[in-house]
Amino acid sequence: FKTCPGRVLCKVPCSGEKEVDLAVQSAKAAFKIWSQMSGMERCRVMLEAARIIREQRDEIATMETINNGKSILEARVDIDVSWQCLEYYAGLAGSLAGEHIQLPGGSFGYTRREPLGVCVGIGAWNYPFQIACWKSGPALACGNAMVFKPSPFTPISVVRLAEIFTEAGVPKGLFNVVQGGAATGQLLCQHPDVAKISFTGSVPTGMKIMEMAAKGIKPVTLELGGKSPLIIFSDADLENAVKGALMANFLTQGEVCCNGTRVFVERKILDTFTKEVVKRTQKIKIGDPLLEDTRMGALINRPHLNRVQGFIKQAKEQGAQVLCGGDLYVPDDPKLKNGYYMRPCVLGNCKDDMTCVKEEIFGPVMAILPFDTEEEVLERANATKFGLAGGVFTRDIQKAHRVVAALKAGMCFINNYNASPVELPFGGYKFSGFGRENGRAAIEYYSQLKTVCVEMGDVECVF
Repeated sequence: FKTCPGRVLCKVPCSGEKEVDLAVQSAKAAFKIWSQMSGMERCRVMLEAARIIREQRDEIATMETINNGKSILEARVDIDVSWQCLEYYAGLAGSLAGEHIQLPGGSFGYTRREPLGVCVGIGAWNYPFQIACWKSGPALACGNAMVFKPSPFTPISVVRLAEIFTEAGVPKGLFNVVQGGAATGQLLCQHPDVAKISFTGSVPTGMKIMEMAAKGIKPVTLELGGKSPLIIFSDADLENAVKGALMANFLTQGEVCCNGTRVFVERKILDTFTKEVVKRTQKIKIGDPLLEDTRMGALINRPHLNRVQGFIKQAKEQGAQVLCGGDLYVPDDPKLKNGYYMRPCVLGNCKDDMTCVKEEIFGPVMAILPFDTEEEVLERANATKFGLAGGVFTRDIQKAHRVVAALKAGMCFINNYNASPVELPFGGYKFSGFGRENGRAAIEYYSQLKTVCVEMGDVECVF
């Protein structure tokens, strides 16, 4: 692999009705085998898949960097999170159980936790390999099969995951990959043999998937967009708060759904905080994402780059001030001249009603907004249709817990941001979706409970 921005890496045929049906039927056949295996048997296979990913970490990370454009440093973290996810759910696979309930007269009941069947995973282009592991980990641990459709912008690395699962010993067809865009996704959602859909992506697409799933009474997990607030109080450790703001805005070129792009700063420290954030932002090294010292790679494609630039232009027209960045970046290396690079942008003089503050930009653009009181900032922070994440920086731990309790968001951070260990559930409120990835909570969304009532005496009959 070599970096080749702006050029075609490969051509992938889209899966039509025939291919989708073959993938689902293959997964259905594999499900019959996998679902009858014990949790410990599934555990061993998943641990082997995790081992392969861990051993091939650098190779897969390089593939992911070329697949997506993020820095190799970040890609390695993504791959580490991926194998950790499979290890975590391998550990849970052998412990999945129902419960026994004693009833009067020696009768009793019990519950069984059973798999759903063939699950569909539809991934986004910002974390292609990691999202596939986040969805397949709990699905396979519970005994399900999965048909996964990656974004058409990042089709490559998930195919490697399918190969790894096969090498690890899953039944043939248990984890299938189909390629394509909206039409392929629609075929998957409407297939009568699909039991559940898990989607990561935009709100409009999530609405369409929910509508299609409703017609088949299929459960869905939706992890959608966000416009998350990051609240910096004047008593925060300034250095740590600045680092948190950078992590909340510029990971993966800002293409992260839970990013804290509305940075509310207590007025007492507004100037000091802003000056330090701008200084640090201007030092971010942009360029070839395969170089070890690169900290920001290229955006996903030209249309998206143009969209992000359009938001910045509109922000200036509405009165925001570009404190740094926002312009296109052309690396010195001639082989990178066609890459989709831009300098990370910090916007000042922002108001709550500006488009750049209300709408998800999904690029390296931070909006700084001053506030005066805790009550005020909470009202403003919650005044959004989204509810994916939120963060607070303060030395006052009581205030920190009070603020996150009041935030209407599914994932909250105290004195850190964008830390997503696989042990903790991840998901949103409101338009940011429902259901949870990761943690024990995900087991609830990839399994179903069966209740059995056992009568030890004669049936009480009223007839």
